Amino acid sequence: MTIDVLHPVVEAGKGERVRLGGIGVNYKVPAEATGGGFAIVEHPVEPGVLVPPHVHTREDEFSFVIEGEVGVRIGDHVFTARTGDYVVKPRDVPHTFWNSGPAHARLLEILSPPQFGQYFREMAAILAEGGEPDFERIASLAGRYGVTFLMDWVPELSSTYGVTVLGR
Repeated sequence: MTIDVLHPVVEAGKGERVRLGGIGVNYKVPAEATGGGFAIVEHPVEPGVLVPPHVHTREDEFSFVIEGEVGVRIGDHVFTARTGDYVVKPRDVPHTFWNSGPAHARLLEILSPPQFGQYFREMAAILAEGGEPDFERIASLAGRYGVTFLMDWVPELSSTYGVTVLGR
């Protein structure tokens, strides 16, 4: 998707979309539109979905809750972020988020720098192959983007909040 400077509006419901289990990635503002400064994606999150806990070494993420509420763990701190709240997930700090509520949630996420946006496309292609995900390939892909998963958080978050990784 490119942004036409004469028509710089990305209309609601428009933009490239990929699915990662129970979370979507809707591309709204690509890196090319910001000179490589940042990118913006929208994440619709289904109820019961936990994003795999992880650490980024190359980018910071800034989220704005557009709709619903999400649980967030950043380091050792757990929060609830509701519609209108902002969440800062700095690089090198473990984090995750989840939707334990009965309703869908949506986050607007700013990625800085923006290269991590490509990860979602590649991950969606792996998951689209069907069957059980190839976790070796997923770990290899994450490593190429400077991301490490922290699956030791999953049992506690799953039992406490009734969520599963990407809704699987």
